[in-house]
Amino acid sequence: MTETFFFYDLETSGLSGREDRIMQFAGIRTDLELKQIGEPVNEFIKLNDDTLPSPEAVMVTGITPQQTQDEGYREAEFSKKLANEIFTPHTIAVGFNNIRFDDEFIRHLFWRNFYDSYEWSWKDGRSRWDMLDVVRMTRALRPDGIKWPVDDKGVATNRLESIGKINGINHVKAHDALSDVEALIGITKLIKQKQPQLFDYLFKMRDKNEVKKLVNLDKKQTFVYVSGRYDSEFNKATVAFPLTAGKNGNVIVYDLRYDPTPFIKMNSKELAKKMFATWEERQADDFEKLPVKELQYNRAPAVAPISVLEQGDGWKKISLELSVIDKHKKILLSVPGFAENIRTIFENREEYKKSTDPESQLYDGFVSDADKMRLEAVRNAGENDLADFQPNFVDERLNPLLLHYKARNFPKSLSDDEATQWEKWRAGRIASKLPAYMNTLQKLSTSETDENKLFILQELHLWAESIMPIDAD
Repeated sequence: MTETFFFYDLETSGLSGREDRIMQFAGIRTDLELKQIGEPVNEFIKLNDDTLPSPEAVMVTGITPQQTQDEGYREAEFSKKLANEIFTPHTIAVGFNNIRFDDEFIRHLFWRNFYDSYEWSWKDGRSRWDMLDVVRMTRALRPDGIKWPVDDKGVATNRLESIGKINGINHVKAHDALSDVEALIGITKLIKQKQPQLFDYLFKMRDKNEVKKLVNLDKKQTFVYVSGRYDSEFNKATVAFPLTAGKNGNVIVYDLRYDPTPFIKMNSKELAKKMFATWEERQADDFEKLPVKELQYNRAPAVAPISVLEQGDGWKKISLELSVIDKHKKILLSVPGFAENIRTIFENREEYKKSTDPESQLYDGFVSDADKMRLEAVRNAGENDLADFQPNFVDERLNPLLLHYKARNFPKSLSDDEATQWEKWRAGRIASKLPAYMNTLQKLSTSETDENKLFILQELHLWAESIMPIDAD
């Protein structure tokens, strides 16, 4: 089958893939030459009565919970559409910061609705790509032919709407999912046209096996790395070096822009204090950040051989010199124990806080093949079937998750006892969010004068009233 791009974007109820929900999904399929295939997808997903959205998020998007209820799919219905019609075999899912944001929401959506949370992005020729890092590397290394915006303070910005506007790309409504997708395709076409060699190279490097050929611990070599974690003043670009093994087969890299001397004699405890310093501690004039980060092979990192800096004024573009890199690399390798101390810190770092909530336990383990068959049985069951359904899951997370799935999508399938359990969970979730939610609404209502936004705030008040547990004060 022929590969296709599916460019997509989400508008969500907040910033957490675990806690918040997708409210709008939009996408456009194209061939590899970026010619549109078929009609755009633009759908709302019903916000359930267990969720209070971020008022700030709703004020930006203008999508109210009531609109999703009137026009949207249930989560189970939309998950089926995604799996069967959108993320089809040989689809390359593309977004703008999707790997760190949108993809998280997709994984948790599939988890809540009894689909495999990962296969949509790798199985049967599927893959994913993130244009944000492509934009960053293009700006840093091959900016010619494209206009690059700065914000009102003169600082470089890679915001989708800013790049589109300065380059004459139509972007009707920022923070509307479909409009954002159309702008993203326009910017992708621009990079492909103006910098085709870099475009084709980074397209190939979305494959983790290609990344491993360049960045690995068996044949350590310096490489160019562009990441949102790096300094804006250097267009997010640096020269890095593979230092030690990370979790899940990944690699920890060192930013050779910075002299390792202040760090190589520190023990693991001192290094950990640097790595996990608070925001206040990092603001101190004498604070030196620890320039290490984990490179995850399956996140389509924007990496390139150091030879790309030899073309034109590449070294000057990222404000580095080969002599400085060689000097810092020599210092880094002079104390082998430093790498082991860094490895220990990353190995002991807890990436996700454990939760008793089954909806937040996606990353607590993989679902077994036997349970995957039971997931399919759940998805295929109708409301009457689910009333007496006993799938006998091996994974202890899945039975409580099934209760939530039934309550959201097939509430008539709940027994009296299950309905009581669900209402207790729902009430607790709302109660934990309500004080901050109402406080934010109050602040926004006091300062807002725009009639449309005041209407949205009124809708958010009504939403909270409509989903309030019966016995709430």
